[in-house]
Amino acid sequence: MSRVVGIDHISVRVSDFPKSKAFYSGLFEFLEFEVLDEYEDSIGWTNGKTRYWISQADAVGRKHKHRTGDVGLHHYAFQLRNRKDVDELQTYLKKHHVTIVDPADEYYDDYYAVFFLDPDGIKLEGMKYGEKHEKAEMKHGSNAAAKK
Repeated sequence: MSRVVGIDHISVRVSDFPKSKAFYSGLFEFLEFEVLDEYEDSIGWTNGKTRYWISQADAVGRKHKHRTGDVGLHHYAFQLRNRKDVDELQTYLKKHHVTIVDPADEYYDDYYAVFFLDPDGIKLEGMKYGEKHEKAEMKHGSNAAAKK
């Protein structure tokens, strides 16, 4: 039986390759990704674990923009190290006039995220889950060890 051990990459079609390349190049430089490979109408980045590719949509595909709610990709989430990284991402997004659809906040119990749009309206997310629980466990573990 085959077993998936991770997601290797995502590949997204864009309406304006040069515009999207500029957007993602800045974003991925900020997120510490490097260019994996580049071709005439596509480019991929990696951080050694995650790979993200964009390619030019064909003429038919460029006739309609992405709309969250249509069949297909709803959003893509980048897991960050901590809540501070989420806040720093939001600062980067504001500085670069990126549309933020949901600002950095706790959206679920111990789920801290910022949601934003790429040039085609594809929803992206920077998030950290579990940081408060991790800190509580560390504190609880330290207290238990101190009592012994």
